[in-house]
Amino acid sequence: MHFPAFDDFYQRLLFLLPFATNFGTVERKFSYVDSTKWHETFPLCGGAEQSPIAISRHKVIPIGLPPLQFAGYDELFQDLLRIQNSGHTVNFSIPPTVFGERPSVTGGLLQDFYEAREVHFHWGSQQSKGSEHLLNGRRYDLEMHIVHRNTKYSTTEEARNNTDGLAVLAVLFKVVRTGPSFYQPGLTEIFGSLLHLGDFNSTYVPPVLITLGSLLSNLDRGNFYCYKGSLTTPPCSPSVLWHVFAEVLPISHQDLPKFWQLRNRHGRPLLNNFRPLQSQETRQVFHRRPADQWLWI
Repeated sequence: MHFPAFDDFYQRLLFLLPFATNFGTVERKFSYVDSTKWHETFPLCGGAEQSPIAISRHKVIPIGLPPLQFAGYDELFQDLLRIQNSGHTVNFSIPPTVFGERPSVTGGLLQDFYEAREVHFHWGSQQSKGSEHLLNGRRYDLEMHIVHRNTKYSTTEEARNNTDGLAVLAVLFKVVRTGPSFYQPGLTEIFGSLLHLGDFNSTYVPPVLITLGSLLSNLDRGNFYCYKGSLTTPPCSPSVLWHVFAEVLPISHQDLPKFWQLRNRHGRPLLNNFRPLQSQETRQVFHRRPADQWLWI
């Protein structure tokens, strides 16, 4: 769907705007222990428009952005997932759906179509919560990134070199101590796979086909914050249009510790794989609320 009235608004929006992922990470070693020194090897990590940032509902700009539009998100993948312990995170590539195309998204700050390419996670430890973005002064237990590449770019490298190259949907999770009263079939498969991924570079293939949309559970997809930022791992390219969902999903107190049992390439616990907060600088953060939907019917 095209919103002609939004084209002019979008251009003015970009004029007002003074771009975490492991997607396309170059094959060089980096450590979260010395993340403040990443810029010595990866210069962009010391540049402008870096992520993650702290998001506060009292400092954002409420605005009538169009809703995110999802294509193929609720169609089964044609292949089983192959989930990997990369030594930095747990991640998997997005296969095509049964209709032969990868899921995609547009809307929000996105003027183009963005094809889903990868999913990965960031977490903390028993002593520290592990989301990358802070939401209203709070760091949550876990953060999931669904990474998309602009379809007008044919390679990851090309996308990383353009400010509109990538789009990331970020979902935050908080631990719930009650019984599993929530239904999350896709996430249940992912979290269950962690028991098979303890060793560095290990992989596991869950025996069930899922949809990408099932990872969003019953999340309110119309309520999100968005801003221009960067990859949160080297090379920290400022090429990401971030859309951080305002609603926080539950994760069982039995599932979160499964992340803490994973090990990195040195055989040590893979913990606290989140980048410290970066300066917001002069960037604006926008909030699209569900109440804004009537503007785009």
